[in-house]
Amino acid sequence: MSALLSVTGLSVLGPRGRLVEPVDLALDPGETVAIVGESGSGKSMTAKALTGLLPSGVRAAGTMLLGGRELDLAAGETGWRGIRGGGIALLLQDPFTSLSPVHRCGDQIGWGLTGSRRTRSARVATLLAEVGLPERVAGQYPFELSGGMRQRVALAAALAADPQVLIADEPTTALDVTTQKDVLDLIAGLQRSRDMGLILITHDLGVARSRADRILVMYAGRLVEQGSAAAVLDTPGHPYSARLLGCEPPLDRQLTRLASIAGSVPQPYDVGAACAFAPRCMLAVDACVAAAPPLVAIGPGHAAACVRTGEVLDDPVGPTVDGPRPEPVESPETGEVIGATGAVPLLRVADLTRRFHGTETPALDGVSLEVAQGESVAVVGESGSGKTTLARCVVGLEHPDSGSIELAGGADGRAQRVQIVFQDPYSALNPGLTIGTTLRETLRAAGRPAELVEGLLELVGLPAAYARRRPKALSGGERQRVAIARALAVEPDLLVLDESVSALDVSVQAQVLNLLRDLQQRLDLTLLFITHDLAVARQVSQRVYVMRAGRVVEHGPTDAVLARPQQDYTQRLLASVPSAHRTED
Repeated sequence: MSALLSVTGLSVLGPRGRLVEPVDLALDPGETVAIVGESGSGKSMTAKALTGLLPSGVRAAGTMLLGGRELDLAAGETGWRGIRGGGIALLLQDPFTSLSPVHRCGDQIGWGLTGSRRTRSARVATLLAEVGLPERVAGQYPFELSGGMRQRVALAAALAADPQVLIADEPTTALDVTTQKDVLDLIAGLQRSRDMGLILITHDLGVARSRADRILVMYAGRLVEQGSAAAVLDTPGHPYSARLLGCEPPLDRQLTRLASIAGSVPQPYDVGAACAFAPRCMLAVDACVAAAPPLVAIGPGHAAACVRTGEVLDDPVGPTVDGPRPEPVESPETGEVIGATGAVPLLRVADLTRRFHGTETPALDGVSLEVAQGESVAVVGESGSGKTTLARCVVGLEHPDSGSIELAGGADGRAQRVQIVFQDPYSALNPGLTIGTTLRETLRAAGRPAELVEGLLELVGLPAAYARRRPKALSGGERQRVAIARALAVEPDLLVLDESVSALDVSVQAQVLNLLRDLQQRLDLTLLFITHDLAVARQVSQRVYVMRAGRVVEHGPTDAVLARPQQDYTQRLLASVPSAHRTED
């Protein structure tokens, strides 16, 4: 069988140099190839080069053969006509920003269609049905839909011109595990029915294992390993692939410390003639910086770019050990298990209700929980379960219709005693202010000396020089560290973290979770974690509350709830979690 898509010598060049080194890629009909790596590794830039959507000032080189048609990747917009859309289509990460907020969904799906209005409307209805949505969605706006529904609309728009190849760029990053599974199952079904090739861009190795036939691992714009999903994830030939695997938090146990990769991905044009991963690699030797190692075969269809492949890759991650967890205790008032510290509850939420105008189901329907001083509690559930509404009520950003929220010692000054760290640190930080200005303003608002900025940065593991930078000059993990520093500037008793690591690469996620664990011990912090990632909940909490449709359906010690769930809903959540590691039958 000849390849559906064949790419030779794909490279991407920007104003300061090469962003993606020459990459060869082939894709068969019905095949799924995953491209994995941290942010800055070149995954999305490769996807944009393959669809002719590179930003201004950035250009591609190389050739692409798609369905018998050859295209010079350096061709202008004219060359892409007839290729983009009908030949190859791109499904982006965030449907809320990729879809127009002021146009109805049906209009957006129909933009790529021809024919009469009636013909286009019928085709839109067919596409909506194909992605599992009712015809009425055509008349709705994106903001009226859930995240999973918006992604289905974006998928219908991408499929409108019947592409031969679909490139899905982090299509499920912001989705909970069950919605993620539904969307990926949908894409897989459409792929089979259309005999379509799929290139899946992801930093989630669990998704890559469960969905891909082959995996390409990229780092700093270079292809460092490629092979079948089983070969790359079971016997990684490059230390970077092995370290990424080691960073994945386990679902079946809690570790005293998560494995992480120190440092960050360098800019490709700063690397030079050397292994780009060498500065972060525990196995690096002189030969690693003498020249850039080429891809060499290490097995059937399996290749890696490492001078030490096959030598000492048995344990490239280092030890990670299970940690003893404090035993939960019972509330002296209610007799319920409330905490792992033996302290009295710092936060007590009782019978909280909240209903938003125009909705049938209340966002919160009699929610109660307690968090003890020094404890870490997780709240998990699907999108729409009420997790974020609960968090916003706790910090005072939403006002419940009924029920009570009490902090030990009284509710006065709750806005200062409780702080929140949001999911997206870039939108949470003012892009026009330097990091130092942001922290100084927070310190002044709390009545603390502005001179503490340097100490706050040190507290979250950032150099003092970062005070002069703006958010756009920082990586996602660094921005989240700044957001945590800002929250800590007022010396809160309770820190609420609302999906604060869900948008981060697995290695950066591990760094931030380790940081939070250190800060909790150092500052005697109490943490309330809102997350849809059950593996993260296992690592960060002593107790967990499971929410569904505005209600708590199960709660208890984290080990007990996640190892022996009593509710069908909790069991379904656990069954939907993909793992990067091989599981025994």
